[in-house]
Amino acid sequence: MLDVADIVRRHGAAVRTVLGTRLLPSQARALRDLAACRTAACGGQLTQCTACVRQVYRYHSCRNRHCPKCGGDQAARWLTRHHARLLPCPHYLITVTLPAALRPLAFGHQAVIYGALLRCAAAALQTLAADPRYVGTSLGCLAVLHTWTRDLRYHPHVHLIVTAGGLSADRTRWVAPKHPAFLVPVRALSVLVRAKMCAAVTQAGLLEQVPAAVWTTPWVVHAQPAGDGARVLDYLARYLFRVAISNSRLEQIDEAQVTFRYRHTRTQTMRRVTLSGVEFLRRFLQHVLPRRCAKVRYYGLWSATRRADREHARTLLDRARAATTTATAVSATPTASSAVAPVCPLCHAGTLTVIALLRPLPRKVPPWPGHARGLPDRVAACMSHVSGRVCLPQGFNGDRSHHEAHESCVASRHVRPGPLGARHVRLVSQSSRTGHTRSNSNSTDRARISSNPGLCRGFARHESFIR
Repeated sequence: MLDVADIVRRHGAAVRTVLGTRLLPSQARALRDLAACRTAACGGQLTQCTACVRQVYRYHSCRNRHCPKCGGDQAARWLTRHHARLLPCPHYLITVTLPAALRPLAFGHQAVIYGALLRCAAAALQTLAADPRYVGTSLGCLAVLHTWTRDLRYHPHVHLIVTAGGLSADRTRWVAPKHPAFLVPVRALSVLVRAKMCAAVTQAGLLEQVPAAVWTTPWVVHAQPAGDGARVLDYLARYLFRVAISNSRLEQIDEAQVTFRYRHTRTQTMRRVTLSGVEFLRRFLQHVLPRRCAKVRYYGLWSATRRADREHARTLLDRARAATTTATAVSATPTASSAVAPVCPLCHAGTLTVIALLRPLPRKVPPWPGHARGLPDRVAACMSHVSGRVCLPQGFNGDRSHHEAHESCVASRHVRPGPLGARHVRLVSQSSRTGHTRSNSNSTDRARISSNPGLCRGFARHESFIR
């Protein structure tokens, strides 16, 4: 299957050269993490099939929130949790788009403008909903930030899932919208969002960088019924823990170009786009968010501070419909408890069991004499007397050269049988051959290992590694 990581490995150096100092730290980290995702650089596990007894290497993911291969389990858990939180009432989907004239400013001040867009869109909606002519109460609102079109162009906009109604002031009844055809007037919402954004930009001291025409032209705001909200949640969950594009949309990758497909919004027909590798990565990096920039926010009845009100509103609505909606949502979405052991990709009959943990490679490996011969500079591993798992050498990523290095280590009697029938690997270096076991560990190596931030959490928790 084609992968965005393959494009990063082929054209990452070129896009770094083209962007130069314009490459943001968050973008540089995304390139580094995507290139290392599910490779020996992230560490992993050595597993063995219960049927064919062959060994399979399974490497860890990078866990970057922009990686197309990561976040599937997080998205499933988020979707399950939020399906259960949906109130049994009609919902609306409202989309607020940032004008083109404001997008250069938004890209240069992402945390400020993105946060303001989320807040202003929700605040404008709540202001109109509080008007007795439309609803007369506060709504439940879930806001999600998107910055892309389907062909990866820069297009910041906010999707809001909104409850069609809310609790009355005395908390005794559910207040429905006064007009069955719409929730609030879209044109008034557009004007109010624009005014609130103008105030936010002014407060941030960025008003001089915005063309004056932005505050007089209409802003694009779209509203439509969303049923019970479940399908909209399904759509938004796809890109909560990744951005812009999935690997399944890639059709061709070569040394010069990248081809991917997308569905046109208006015609609903499939179209294909062919870009150079550098242009593809440039478009992709536009949607990498800065660190600690929230993509999802909750307002009104969806806020964490109003959890009691949300549950009280649920009791006031149709309980039978609430039970049906919750049961359907939970059964349709996989949960963490339903996870099963992975199936062997070689024989497709047995399951894989973990027999060893692989250490992640350091980000910057210093040169050493044996590198040209394909030999690791050291074989560092230790055996857990409790779990019987072996921590294999740093750099032992499944290549033939590393296998040969490991076998040569075994042949030189630096590997001896350990408890529970597993192999106990000792520390071997060119300068010294000091044993590194659980009972006889080197204090310098232990301090260096415990302070290494590049190690994965699962490996750091392993008892034989941290002791």
